[in-house]
Amino acid sequence: MILIDIFSGFLGAGKTTLIKKLIREAYVGENVVLIENEFGKIGVDGGFLQDAGIRITEMNSGCICCSLVGDFAKALKEVAAKYSPDRILIEPSGVGKLSDVIKAVRSAEIPDSRLNAFCTVVDAKKCKMYLKNFGEFFLDQVEHASCIVLSHVGDPAKVQEAVSLLKEHASVTVVTTDWDRIDGKEILSAMQQSDSLEKALNELYCDSKEHRHGGECHRHHHHDEEHHAHEHSHEECECHHHHDEECHAHEHSHEECECHHHHHHHHDGEHHCHEHHHADEVFSSWGRETPKKFTAEELRAKLAALSTGEYGEVLRAKGIVDGAEGWLYFDYIPEEADVRTGNPAVTGRLCVIGAKLNEEKLSELFLG
Repeated sequence: MILIDIFSGFLGAGKTTLIKKLIREAYVGENVVLIENEFGKIGVDGGFLQDAGIRITEMNSGCICCSLVGDFAKALKEVAAKYSPDRILIEPSGVGKLSDVIKAVRSAEIPDSRLNAFCTVVDAKKCKMYLKNFGEFFLDQVEHASCIVLSHVGDPAKVQEAVSLLKEHASVTVVTTDWDRIDGKEILSAMQQSDSLEKALNELYCDSKEHRHGGECHRHHHHDEEHHAHEHSHEECECHHHHDEECHAHEHSHEECECHHHHHHHHDGEHHCHEHHHADEVFSSWGRETPKKFTAEELRAKLAALSTGEYGEVLRAKGIVDGAEGWLYFDYIPEEADVRTGNPAVTGRLCVIGAKLNEEKLSELFLG
């Protein structure tokens, strides 16, 4: 049986770092394959994981949940057939919707496989900001998770604020312990909680099968189904609303927006539908391969400039470049930058993701 673990999380939350930790501490002795998806044209995370000792399939320049969904299904089948892994790890783009990734995995119909865990990594310090500015994508990742793992938990007040916000939309376990103080096996155990996983799958299935009778929503699921890669063999199933909710008479199709009844607690009793966009309709990317050399000081100054707004709304930057005295790896999220040394790469790689990016100015900043 091939176990499939999905690691979702908004841009820069720490998905790759968590995966490396679990490879070291929880997946020891397993034949593990990673399918890594980057929204930008230039892949960087594969380089960050090159010393992890696992096979990596990179898929760049789009999201596996929309523009690359056909390629993703093909890649999933290929790694399953070629490597016969014990476990497949899937790291979607930070702007990908977890619900769409889950559907893409199920529709690929990998023989003798099981969706094992849907983990969403949330930056405790950025939770409120992302919820406010990019709620459609951020909430989808939160609402469909079987477990939420917080990163950047150094500020107790921010952690408490993040947990309170997340609990308004999800009733799953939220891991709040600093990763350096907890073993990867404990995090994996939280991710694999069967009750949370089944709940997330049932809710996703109900969302896709929702239909209306006399102005009320009726959604269904059976508890006696046999799961093969968690596929449902029944066309319909019964799923009761929490809190005796009723749907108001605003007609819509599932393709246009999703109306989530299970975790929202609105004071007016109404359900707020999420407008449905694909990532490439909202976000853009800029990326280059370059032999240019940078000093650590130069790189930090360029990353600091990204927060000025001059280059667009930059949500994430990452790369591997040739430094003056060795290779430099860097990560950037709003108002935070990290530059560190790393192993040499074939060539330098730069990637910036955001909204309304000024590509000409980004080229001047990094390559001018």
